Amino acid sequence: MTPSTPGIRHALTAVTASLAMLFGGGALAATAAAGLQLAAAPPAAAADNTLARTPAMGFNNWNSTHCRAEFNESMVKGIADIFVSQGLKDAGYQYVNLDDCWALPNRDASGNLVPDPVRFPNGIKALADYVHSKGLKFGIYSSAGTKTCDNLGFPGGLGHEQQDADLWASWGVDYLKYDNCNNQFVDARQRYRAMGDALKATGRPILYSICEWGQNQPWNWAQDVGNSWRTTGDITDTWSSMIGIAHANQPLAPYAGPGAWNDPDMLEVGNGGMTDTEYRTHFSLWAQMSAPLLIGSDLRTASAATLAILKNTDVIAVDQDPLGVQGTVLSSSGGLVVMSKPLADGSRAITLTNETGQTQTVATTAEAAGIGGAPSYTLKDLWSKQTTTSTGTVGATVPPHGTVMYRVTPNAPIALPAGLHQLGDLAWTSATNGWGPVERNRSNGESGSGDGHALTVGGTAYAKGLGTHAASEVRYHLGGTCRNLTVDVGVDDESGNNGSVVFRVYRDQSLAADSGVLRGSDPARRLSVDLTGANDLRLVVTDAGDGKDHDHADWAGARLACGDGPSAGRHDLGDLPWAGAVNGWGPVERDLSNGEQAAGDGRTLTIGGTPYAKGLGTHAASTVTYYLGGTCTGLSTDVGVDDESGSHGSVVFRVFADGTKVAESSTVTGSAGTVHLDAPLTGAYELTLQVTDAGDGKDYDHADWAAPTLTCA
Repeated sequence: MTPSTPGIRHALTAVTASLAMLFGGGALAATAAAGLQLAAAPPAAAADNTLARTPAMGFNNWNSTHCRAEFNESMVKGIADIFVSQGLKDAGYQYVNLDDCWALPNRDASGNLVPDPVRFPNGIKALADYVHSKGLKFGIYSSAGTKTCDNLGFPGGLGHEQQDADLWASWGVDYLKYDNCNNQFVDARQRYRAMGDALKATGRPILYSICEWGQNQPWNWAQDVGNSWRTTGDITDTWSSMIGIAHANQPLAPYAGPGAWNDPDMLEVGNGGMTDTEYRTHFSLWAQMSAPLLIGSDLRTASAATLAILKNTDVIAVDQDPLGVQGTVLSSSGGLVVMSKPLADGSRAITLTNETGQTQTVATTAEAAGIGGAPSYTLKDLWSKQTTTSTGTVGATVPPHGTVMYRVTPNAPIALPAGLHQLGDLAWTSATNGWGPVERNRSNGESGSGDGHALTVGGTAYAKGLGTHAASEVRYHLGGTCRNLTVDVGVDDESGNNGSVVFRVYRDQSLAADSGVLRGSDPARRLSVDLTGANDLRLVVTDAGDGKDHDHADWAGARLACGDGPSAGRHDLGDLPWAGAVNGWGPVERDLSNGEQAAGDGRTLTIGGTPYAKGLGTHAASTVTYYLGGTCTGLSTDVGVDDESGSHGSVVFRVFADGTKVAESSTVTGSAGTVHLDAPLTGAYELTLQVTDAGDGKDYDHADWAAPTLTCA
């Protein structure tokens, strides 16, 4: 919860865009554009506690009770009972969580937290035991400050992290929501990491939900600290609050993934402030955004309509899809918004939302959603349950504030679209494994799904790839559009110096690459495989003839390059489509300076008094990526701090080819004028333009890529 709603200050007064997200405001057109631009956000490893491989599902009492007297042991037990009797447990809900006000206002003489004996006469451990007896999990609440958020001021965890974590572990706590009040201005990363380390030290697996309201842009740092992080201030039971929070959360899709999720706050479904149509939109968008689904209504009095929304297993399956990709905005115009979410079986979840007050037609296409090329598609309406067939159009008549949600499945294999693809993020056509399941972007681990760790070979960690175990085979349909596979292969470090395997890559029926024998003591080996024209890709791991013990085999950083890059000739970079863009303030602008936060509000790119008609206006920290297809030879560009910053601002410009730095400026200030960079790109499949602040903060860091010219053969 948040105690109040602060105002929003101007970018050039050193407050980041996250404050604008604090209470979900902003124009959807701008956030939708930003959502598409954020696609290149660098991946980060999730917290290594093997939890929340899909978003958490459960209950929290705050939205329905706050600190009123009805929040007590009887209520919590009743919720656990209803989870079982009403089929919510079977639908996937598992956490029954307490919020603020469960403790007395003061710690005991030993400094321990004390459960309120009026609310919880049998204590918290007995309550957790009861929840566990139902086959469910139990959660608790605290704050990363001296006191919690309620006005009565219950004890917070600041300075008591290990003591509190040990106490909760002794009670059998499975989930911690850690709020942000009364923090004494201690750095957020320090406060939240301290509790994360304390939870790990208990030895008990405790899902860690960071609740700092998006104030310090936790999506940039919380992936290896906790399992989810709030991206906004508190939701309220109104359409404007709910849809505003959705707008704020939509652009953050690239930062989420298995074990680490954007959290746009708990569900208001059933609390009475919105219509059932609006609640269906609420539930649909949260599922589409891979958000935690925490019921916030009192299930003891829930209507049949409320339970039907909360138990829609087709929508829940979208939220819980093991691919773990948050949906993104495909289009947004006039209050008509389309989102698409890739699913592990190769289908797409598509939401058609009408935010206006009149019935409207909302539509898109399978091609726009990234699954074009099939002769026909099966469309399942996840609310009406009707199934239809389409040749590619996906549309519906949508009521005011309503959402139609489809699962769109190609009726024949489709070719991969142009661009760079991480194999760990793609749907395979089949997969077999010698021990447990094939893991996406995790090591093989034990026999359970999602129980591995960050892929690590020879001490080098990889955010993306496949964790397998000999003997294994993973197959992908390429459709003849891909050019190259690049991958590091080796035995994962979790095997120690044990294990010995052979990696083989098959292009259709032909062997295209063979690693030779690799052992646990060997470093990773790079394979680069020509796939031109191939329809089928098979990744095979065998043991090396000495049995399969410890044969945890990683396809690390496995990347497919598909489709053609820019045509031969010289291209103004601002005229080409980027694969993704991240910007420190507002959207990346084409042929304009960065300006303010809204799209298109910049001016002519100008450095040291020289105007440029073409280029990119960015703001540190920013990253813009382009797919080159291996056909380009070089980039030539002027760079500098735009004159709209005056003499302020200091940045560093870097150019990367396939992750290798090929050009870099020195520190460029607002008074430095223009610097020229030339970057060699021969053979590269990906171009990345990066701007960082120069170590003194990002105020005024309006950074121009001026007249950037790409030369391709």
